[in-house]
Amino acid sequence: MGKILDVKNLQVSFDTYAGEVKAVRGVSFHLNKGETLAIVGESGSGKSVTSKSLMKLIPNPPGRITGGEILFEGKNLVEFSEKQMQKIRGSDIAMIFQDPMTSLNPTMTVGKQIMESIMKHQKLPKQQAKEKAIELLDMVGIPNPENRLASYPHQFSGGMRQRVVIAMAISCNPKILIADEPTTALDVTIQAQILELLKDLQKKLDTSIIFITHDLGVVANIADRVAVMYAGKIIEIGTVDEIFYNPQHPYTWGLLGAMPNLNEKAEELITIPGSPPDLLKPPIGDAFASRNKYAMNIDFQIEPPMFKVSDTHYAATWLLHEKAPKTVSPEILKKHRQTSSKEIQKERFAKKKEKRQKLLEINNLKQYFSSGSNIVKAVDGINFDIYKGETFGLVGESGCGKSTTGRTIIGLYGATDGEILYNNENICKKRSFSDAQKLNREIQMIFQDPYSSLNPRQTVADIIAEGMDIHGLASSKKERMEKVYELLETVGLNREHANRYPHEFSGGQRQRIGIARALAVDPEFIIADEPISALDVSIQAQVVNLMKKLQKEKGLTYLFIAHDLSMVKYISDRIGVMYKGRLVELAESDELYENPMHPYTKSLLSAIPLPNPETEKTRTRIKFDQSFVWDGKGEEPIFREVKPGHWVACTKQEYEEYKNQIIDVI
Repeated sequence: MGKILDVKNLQVSFDTYAGEVKAVRGVSFHLNKGETLAIVGESGSGKSVTSKSLMKLIPNPPGRITGGEILFEGKNLVEFSEKQMQKIRGSDIAMIFQDPMTSLNPTMTVGKQIMESIMKHQKLPKQQAKEKAIELLDMVGIPNPENRLASYPHQFSGGMRQRVVIAMAISCNPKILIADEPTTALDVTIQAQILELLKDLQKKLDTSIIFITHDLGVVANIADRVAVMYAGKIIEIGTVDEIFYNPQHPYTWGLLGAMPNLNEKAEELITIPGSPPDLLKPPIGDAFASRNKYAMNIDFQIEPPMFKVSDTHYAATWLLHEKAPKTVSPEILKKHRQTSSKEIQKERFAKKKEKRQKLLEINNLKQYFSSGSNIVKAVDGINFDIYKGETFGLVGESGCGKSTTGRTIIGLYGATDGEILYNNENICKKRSFSDAQKLNREIQMIFQDPYSSLNPRQTVADIIAEGMDIHGLASSKKERMEKVYELLETVGLNREHANRYPHEFSGGQRQRIGIARALAVDPEFIIADEPISALDVSIQAQVVNLMKKLQKEKGLTYLFIAHDLSMVKYISDRIGVMYKGRLVELAESDELYENPMHPYTKSLLSAIPLPNPETEKTRTRIKFDQSFVWDGKGEEPIFREVKPGHWVACTKQEYEEYKNQIIDVI
């Protein structure tokens, strides 16, 4: 396997009002023909800047390549003019961007956009370009490709739009495909389809792939080699097995430990303390030293070189020096999970034994929206209960109705039909102003996007205290600020943060502010709508640990809405699975994962990428018939309890089959 790309000491800077930000600080790696190299790391580590630099897509000004070489087939792209790069982009090196909607022109049909690239680089006449475009859409799994050529981007779903972007990227048979977080915004089942598609295309076209992501499950599924980036540098690189089974850098341990594993339990996810350094003033020594509990004095003084672990495995940490203490082992990750699994089982068993009190009861809830002459049944007659002090997980793909359910419960949408009983009171009925105020205090919501849900013109103190002001919970300015400081400290921020504005914080910090705002009015019940989907894996772990800690301390009850099923299993006591506006399965967390019954649940679970390369190589994905609908033909499935606490939407015949399955297992 020869090298197709060789990057040597790449340096990229951005000129800002505050000074020069050194975003990429001497990155070196190579890419072999036909392989997939994954680049992982937290937001701001330099992954995307590195990938865009390879195609010279860094906007200049303010960005510029300040040093190094990008050798593609022996030619240094750093020295290429813009005109020369235009011949390389698309034909030799192509890119799939994170958000397919912003990388497609909304005013042009997808056919025209794909044909444009083919005609430009391959000099084909219009009719041949059209035939090639149809062939490409068919190759990426878009049904009816001849008709879909005339469709516009907004007429496709998110997953289908990403397929169109992939069709455009492979239209000229590129030698290198750079995929920048191509599955981050997608559901787990769509993600699995895109990963399968990329692997299939790689085999057919013999393309080399650079795959940028922060999801280690995806890395285990697709990568041959992995480069871990931190603070603008590659701090560890090796084969996928070496990085997962023999990681050497403490930062890599932190990333691996922050991911919940479906097959293991832990009381707490491992988190990486602190935050990445400011690259306006890069730190002296090892950039990770201030966050590394194993740091030695030398880490704060001299930057570590790349130590060789094997012919393919290198890591930049002083822990690999022959004189370093040999006290640290990545086995801490496994031990951490194993020692606490018994504790978790005890806690869950204790919760089962308690006489539980219902806090929320949903009876035949419906939420319909009219769209012209069409009626969209977003939520179509669901039933479930949530008990005091528990976390109820609600999962499913985009558009299944889970967020609409949360918004209807809190009153952002008026229910079309059904009952929402909160403490035995139907909160769908009209209430007096004082009763509505009381309910607004008791039920709070944490939103998916921490930036758009915070007022950019208000300070953090005013954002957090807004609920207290409305409900008159502070008798003086002094008491108000003391409560704000207390809340900031509760969610792991400092009191100095009170006078800052939302744009001055990272995504994870903004989500903490959203949690502090929800806690400010002492609620009893919190609806968390995808609270971690926009965050890095290490930040996700911090937020989830914080939510669990607050639940213990304050006796909170959560409705946790998400599509990341491994995180839902980790945090939830019971889980409901939604599909097309209905609940198809509901059971205790462990029971649902160990004994799924509905075919849709089985499909969802089989699509979760696990941070284990061996498992990912041997797993088979269960495909669910997407045409499955309640169309009025035949017997309609009814939500039935097939064994205590385990409910499944099924027909009478299926119900008998499920009961027999349970008897066989017993």
